[in-house]
Amino acid sequence: MTNIGVIISMVFIFGGLLAIMIYSLRGKDIDRRIIFLFVFISVATSVIFNVEFKEYPTVIVKKVFDKIESLPPGSKVLISFDFDPAMKPEVFPMANAFVRHCLVKGHKIYLMTIWATGQALMNETVETVIKEEFPDAVYGEDYVTLGFKAGGVGVLNVIITDFRKMYPTDEHGTSLDSIPLFAEVKSAKDLDLVLPIGGGQPGPKEWILFIGDPGDVPIAPGLAAVVAPLIYPYYPKQAIGLLGGVKGAAEYESLLRQVYPQFQDVPAPALRMMGPQTMAHIVIMAFIVIGNITYFRSRRRGAE
Repeated sequence: MTNIGVIISMVFIFGGLLAIMIYSLRGKDIDRRIIFLFVFISVATSVIFNVEFKEYPTVIVKKVFDKIESLPPGSKVLISFDFDPAMKPEVFPMANAFVRHCLVKGHKIYLMTIWATGQALMNETVETVIKEEFPDAVYGEDYVTLGFKAGGVGVLNVIITDFRKMYPTDEHGTSLDSIPLFAEVKSAKDLDLVLPIGGGQPGPKEWILFIGDPGDVPIAPGLAAVVAPLIYPYYPKQAIGLLGGVKGAAEYESLLRQVYPQFQDVPAPALRMMGPQTMAHIVIMAFIVIGNITYFRSRRRGAE
């Protein structure tokens, strides 16, 4: 269905663009509503026909994937859900992909958030990914949820020295001393990797500054596209890699499918979003080309 959808979408869209180009070359102005219509058609057909394009992971994304791959089974990985529902479409796929990858590799995962809105999203991942796809995962032994704590950067400044001072219990009220995953974990310095996900403040940047740097803990953030450029300067020394926006999430989902065939049928929302986005970008670039051709042609006629 995807291949047929791509063919139908491309034939329809580029057929229309060719007609518009011929129309514009005759000296006719293109109504801006035509542009909006074609962007709508490109997105709608991509959604209807479930258009997906092959993603080729960039080095900065592959570094994160390779780090999780290279860690020995049983490594301790913390994932922080520092975002709200407004950012969910962009960064939630990263969180789910990280959880899948860590559990399939046999790592121990610690889930938390320093955003009040992140707790419900964290619990959604637990219900829809961990419990449904990894029913054998045991709470307290394979994963643990610490929940939300107010304080922002203050939370990070405490857990870098002692988790129990900030989190005497998990989100269910169970003492950390009775949870097997915390038997060898006193502070964030005892973690093997931290994957902060978000795009606001406090967020990935604060994890790098207050956990990664002072604790010498590897950090690999997942970021909303709008803030990704602000974190790129921290790569590769302070951030071993990063996922930027839907594109980064789609690349990671693609890598998971390539390496682990059992994930072929699990939801890949970022990959699905890249189809409509790519088609819309193609249409916009086509109109830019048409506009430039029309402009230079009209200028040439004026000169004559």
